[in-house]
Order: sequence, then structure tokens, then C-alpha cells
Amino acid sequence: MNGLTRYVLKQTLLLTLTFTLVFSAAIWLVQSVRFIDLIVNRGLSLAVFVEITALVVPRLIEIVLPIAIFLAILFSYNRLISESELVAMRAAGLSQARLAWPAVLLGAMGTLLLFALTAYLLPAINREYKDLQFEIRNRFSSAFIQEGVFNTLSDNLTVYVRSRDREGDLGGIVIHDTRDPQRPITLFAEHGALVATTTGGRVLMVNGVRQQFDEHTGKLNILTFDSDTLELPGASDTPGARLREPAERYLHELIWPDAQSQQMYGLGIAAELHMRLVAPFAALVFAFIPLSCLLPGEFNRRGQGRRILAAVVLAMIFQVLDLGSKNLATRVPAALPLLYVDCFAPIMICAWLLLREGGWPRLLRGATATSS
Repeated sequence: MNGLTRYVLKQTLLLTLTFTLVFSAAIWLVQSVRFIDLIVNRGLSLAVFVEITALVVPRLIEIVLPIAIFLAILFSYNRLISESELVAMRAAGLSQARLAWPAVLLGAMGTLLLFALTAYLLPAINREYKDLQFEIRNRFSSAFIQEGVFNTLSDNLTVYVRSRDREGDLGGIVIHDTRDPQRPITLFAEHGALVATTTGGRVLMVNGVRQQFDEHTGKLNILTFDSDTLELPGASDTPGARLREPAERYLHELIWPDAQSQQMYGLGIAAELHMRLVAPFAALVFAFIPLSCLLPGEFNRRGQGRRILAAVVLAMIFQVLDLGSKNLATRVPAALPLLYVDCFAPIMICAWLLLREGGWPRLLRGATATSS
């Protein structure tokens, strides 16, 4: 690695780290606000808050890192052009490929880092996050009961509460319990309260109606009560008992899924596998886009505003197409190849623009006036 490569790579790398830290911190703060209510009003400990929010950080890097690489290369190379450093490098005989090499190297480093994240770290983080969320929902179910919405505490228990005060008193309670599939129960109560016991949480209900449908007889049994209790999911449930989602599985589990997972998630398994393989190359795409916009063509003393705008627009188009192809791939098997087209087509087009050693195509050539 020569001195010029180290010089440009150092600038882009420092900017990438800066943008990554700033964007990750900003998004982390926004995400953390959702969990503050669990500490202030729901009784969870600060340690749980720190743990659950810390697990969000690695998941943000997958989103933020390609954008940080794009902005770092755009800023660095625009500065090199505006301060005529790039002109001096060209005069020294460096080709476009040599000038682009530090940014391509940065994109390759980002791709390798994202591969490590998507192959092992992110599945492990998602697994830990879901296990912690599952544990909180089971051991501290009362913390997740929000007023005015239907709260899904488990796959077979839904709770609705019209109002709730700081003392935990509830008003307008509706509970649908299907833990016994043969005898689903629906309860209505005027008032109630959340009670913590050694075996888990319970809902104490006052002045209500209990409806139980018996599938064997086809009859609906209705019982009015002055007071009744219902046990919420308790500590007897373990995180390992649930079926892992595709985002929680390692690559070998996606390549060779078990029969139960294949039956449960179907196309979701294949879509997750292909998205894991393709996603890291987003860093390389976001490295090539600013290079293909700034390097081809001649120097313009009036600035590179049009080219910077073109890079931003192209990056947005790629992001929209990427999200669209991923969404389509989860629903239509024939759309899976679009994931690879959307990723590798921009890389090949941008590489062709850099290697042709010419100016921009006719569409954009007239947008930049040249001066000597």
C-alpha cells in the first residue's frame, strides 16, 4: 500500500467511523425512548433497560455502516477535488482505478465486517434480544400491558385494558385466553388490578363475565362473577421452548432448516438466507456510487454540486430498489434473483464507468462545465 493510498484511506476511514458513531448514537437514543416508560411507570430495573438497549446497537451497524461509507467517500473525494489534490494525483500519472482504490478498499472492509455481523453476530444478538424480550413478557407481563391497545402477552393470550393508573388499577378489561385450544375463554371485567405472586403475575378482576366455548358440545357457557383471577404467563415458560425466527438463525440453520421450521416459516427461511448473503455488499455499492459520480470527467472549478446530487439520488434509488426487492422476495419465490441483480448490477455499472477512463455518459457530461 503506497503513501497516497494510505493518505486517502485514512481520511475516509476516520470519517466513516465518525458518521457511524454519530448516526448509531442518534438512532439508539430514539429507540431507547420506547423503553424508558418501562423503567418509569412499569417497574423494570435499570439493568434490564441497559441490557435491552445495548442489544439494539449491533443491529444498527448493519443499517448505518453502508450509509457512513457513502458519506465518507463523498466528502473525502469532494474535498480532494476542490483542493486540487486529485488534479495533482492525475498529473502524477495515477489512473482512475488507482484513485478509486482506497475507497474500494474501504467498501471491501465494510463488506467483510458486515459478513461477520450477518453470519454470526447479528443472529446471536437477535437471539439474545428475543430471549430477553420473551423473558420480560413472561416474568414481567404487567410491564407490557399498555392501555388502549390489544396487548399480545404470548401466542395464546391477549389482554385489552381501557385505562390504567399509576397504582396499577385497571378499568375496562378484556382478556382472550386460548391456552387450552379446546376451551377458549373470553373475560370481561369493569375493574381489576395486577398482582405479583411467586409463580408469576395475575390479573384480579371485579364485576365481570366469563365466556367459555366448548368445541365438543358447541355451546357457549356464560358465567358472571364478583371477582376472579387469571394467571399470566409465568416463569415456567422458557425462551428455549419457542421456535426460533429466521432472523435468529445462523447460516447453517438457514441452509439446512429442520422440518418444523420449514413448515412454519416456508419462504421466510430461503429469503432470510439470500438476504444475509447479499446484504454485506451494500457497503461496496455505496462505495462505488460516489466514486462513479465524482471521478469520471474533467475538473470543474465551480464545484461538484451536480455530481454530488447525482450520487445522492442514485444512492436513494438503490436503497428503494433494495427494500422493494427484499420485501418482494419474502412473498414471491421468483423474486429471489432480484436480490442479486439489485446488488451486483450497480457495482458492475459503476466499475465500468471508472475503468473506461472517460467522462460521464452524454446525459451528465453537459452538466459539468470544464475549465482549464
